[in-house]
Amino acid sequence: MTVATMPRARSRAHELHGGFAARVSLDDSPEALREVRLAVARAKEGDREAIRFLYVKYANNVYGYVRSILHDDHEAEDVTQQVFAKLMTALVRYEERGIPFFGWLLRLARNAAIDHLRNQRHLASEPAVTVSGRLGRTTLEEDEGDRARCLEAALADLPEEQRNVVLLRHVVGLTPTEIATRMGRSEASIHGLHHRGRRSLQQALIRLDAAPSTAGGRAPAPQC
Repeated sequence: MTVATMPRARSRAHELHGGFAARVSLDDSPEALREVRLAVARAKEGDREAIRFLYVKYANNVYGYVRSILHDDHEAEDVTQQVFAKLMTALVRYEERGIPFFGWLLRLARNAAIDHLRNQRHLASEPAVTVSGRLGRTTLEEDEGDRARCLEAALADLPEEQRNVVLLRHVVGLTPTEIATRMGRSEASIHGLHHRGRRSLQQALIRLDAAPSTAGGRAPAPQC
């Protein structure tokens, strides 16, 4: 089945959900991956049918992931729609290089979800720490961009719950109580995830030679 015909064959099943349905399963068979690579290549050339194929294939997975961050059905639906609305222009930046398209798409979705939470809290005076490609960027030093990439890489290596807690605490600015409510966990467990996440993040940054500056001077230029 070709990229052009597959979305039509599957769209009816998607519509039967009456919207989005959180989905965690993923077809990563060689045939499915070939179809995705073909769809991505065509979508980069402006093929709207290929974009539709990617939407039908991944919308429920993205919705489930975004909902795990926002814990609100309607907000997760809105953000999921935004992710795919941006996909046509954002897709040109995707290069496989060992990164599966779905992993890149989830990173895009995580950024959108975190931005949504931050906008809700009106964090106009946010610190210069954001998500994915903008983490840690300032205009003070040229090597801040390299540190941003190191921080993103270190965050990506954290277990999902630890990463979400660290982002919600330090990027979005939620309190441990608010994070516990959003994630459906006890406040004590949030403190534990936060402590382990920060410790693992610090260790990862040290390995990457991108640890924050100490009182005695600046950190060495990052090597990642």
